Parts: sequence; C-alpha cells; structure tokens
Amino acid sequence: MTHPKAVHFLDGEWVEGNPPIMGPMTHAAWMASVVFDGARAFEGVTPDLDLHCERLVQSAERFGLGFVHSAGEMQEIAQDGLAKFDKDAALYLRPMLWADEGFVDCDPESTRFCFTIYEAPLPPGDGFSVCLSSFRRPMQSMAPTDAKASCLYPNSARALREASKRGFENAVVLDALGNVAELATANIWIAKDGAAITPTPNGTFLNGITKQRVAKLLEQAGIKVHEAQVTWRDVMEADEVFSTGNYGKVLPITQVEDRSLQPGPVFSTAREAYWSWAHGS
Repeated sequence: MTHPKAVHFLDGEWVEGNPPIMGPMTHAAWMASVVFDGARAFEGVTPDLDLHCERLVQSAERFGLGFVHSAGEMQEIAQDGLAKFDKDAALYLRPMLWADEGFVDCDPESTRFCFTIYEAPLPPGDGFSVCLSSFRRPMQSMAPTDAKASCLYPNSARALREASKRGFENAVVLDALGNVAELATANIWIAKDGAAITPTPNGTFLNGITKQRVAKLLEQAGIKVHEAQVTWRDVMEADEVFSTGNYGKVLPITQVEDRSLQPGPVFSTAREAYWSWAHGS
C-alpha cells in the first residue's frame, strides 16, 4: 500500500513513513487502549489546534492512560512538524496515545505518544449522499463515548460499509433511543425555516469541536441555532442538511436516501463564516 507523505514525532524524534509501533504483546493491539484526536492544517492555518490537543488529554484521562505531553507541548510539536511541509499544504494532524502494558485494564505508566502529520486533501465542498444506518451509537454506559477512542470506530466502519453497499457515501446513525446522533464520521445539522438545528449532545457522541465553533459563528451571523432532539423524520423534512467535522470541516449533504437537496443559505453562511474565522477575519 502506498501511503501519503507522513512524519511522526515518536520517542522524541521525527521519523518518516509508517514506522511499527505495536507488537503482539502491546496492550493497545489486543485491548484497544488507544485514543487520538484529529486537527487540520490548510491554506496556512490550523483552526482550533489547541482545543484538539486539549481534548486528547481529556480522552486519555477517561481511558486511564498516563500523562506524556501537555496540550501546549503538543501544539509546539505540531508546529515543528508542520515546518516539514509546504506552508499551504492540506494536512491531517493526529496525536495519539496508547498503552504498552496491562491486562484488560491498561498500565498508565506504560503510556506512549505519537504525533502524526500527513498529507490529506480537503474533501470537495460540492456535497455527498447519506442514508439511514441500521446500526446505533452506544450509550455512555455501554462504551467510552466521552473519549475520542479508536475502539468506537469499527461501529462507524459498519455503518459506512452498509451505506456503500447501498450506493451512499455516509450514513445517519441513531442513538440507542432511536433519535439522530450523528453521521458515521461527522456531526450532522439540519436547517428549517432559516434556523440551524443539531442534535443535543446526550453522551452517545462527541460534541465536536468544529460543531461548537460553527454554532458560535452562525449565532454571530444572526442565524438561530438550536440543540434539540432530532428525529429521522426531521432530517427527511429539512430544508437543508449539512455536516461539520474536522476532516471535511463544513460540507453540504445533497442526497438523503432518495431525496435530493441543494446547498442552502444556512450551510453557505456556516462554511463561509468558518473559512473567514479560520483565516483570522
């Protein structure tokens, strides 16, 4: 497999390629003690990098992992790594923590750290399709949903695989009670009568950093923002549907099951406001 250009801050130095970091006795390899976060660099900016680093520290605490680097130290590492790429390169920034040792529960003293930066173009902003997934997001009492944990992503993979087989690019995933939680890989928004609506964080999904940022920017732009219980029917009857997430930032959803949609004014305001804010305007 050909990997994109990537550099990794591992054991105090930068290495390239795809270095091996786990063996068959590594706790993370067989007990999934891995947390990570994702940030973006594009067009010379790194929006909310500080918040992504802070969230990784919080995820590690919730997993019982040990302290390796502070959020501020991670930001310094990131800036050092970014200097190895062109200034305007589109990059994915992925700090990660995992345990080397333990039996079922991890040994926090064995926690290791790697900060990966690699080339990853931003998805085109012309829209994507979604369908309703048959899979559900677990409740907080069932899984570590309050952390950005690798062990949660096989469930997202199931939803994406199912959607792909049906000819869709992503999936709307419900929570355990049957209300809309998020997409398989991002937070979801709908617009109705000029207002922006997004599911209330209820412990089944992360209240995304980009989601929170967009909510503030929409309010500043004069658009009413509501966190509310969202049903699948609400999505099907929405005037607009769009997503927020670190990987693609703000993207329109242009097909929901057999219904076609156009990017609308609430989405356009969100995307334009985010890009303007990210560039310091």
